[in-house]
Amino acid sequence: MAGIGSSNYWEDLRKQARQLENELDLKLVSFSKLCTSYSSSRDGRRGDTLDTTPLLNNSTQDRMFDTMSVEIEQLLAKLTGVNDKMAEYTNTPGTASLNAALMHTLQRHRDILQDYTHEFHKTKGNFLAIREREDLLGSVRKDIETYKTGSGVNNRRTELFLKEHEHLRK
Repeated sequence: MAGIGSSNYWEDLRKQARQLENELDLKLVSFSKLCTSYSSSRDGRRGDTLDTTPLLNNSTQDRMFDTMSVEIEQLLAKLTGVNDKMAEYTNTPGTASLNAALMHTLQRHRDILQDYTHEFHKTKGNFLAIREREDLLGSVRKDIETYKTGSGVNNRRTELFLKEHEHLRK
């Protein structure tokens, strides 16, 4: 009787693992699209002046990025927990006859978890690098605009002083 209950437990764990893997797959696709749209939307605005750049769009995407990151991290943690329970189950007495098949299945689920974890960290790292680069470029653009504006006033003043100076010399 214990063997039947145990196999149901294993099947429940496998179902949970597959369900979490499917959720993670969908979330990672959406996460990747969000990160791609973030960089392309900011690239498209390079020619815009600072006054017309919609800040709301970036902050909304930043919030979505943060929210999705937390959701994916939670799903990865849940999947890790399910994988750990599966590993515990393979070490329980009485599973020796099934052990090779169970270990193969467990390894497959662990590989999937590792792939998803790697993909998440890679996408997140790329996004943060793009955001940092864009923030830096935005800061540099702002400094250049400030300098140009300031220089224009200074050039005009200098020009007026030179004209005044020439007028006085005559």
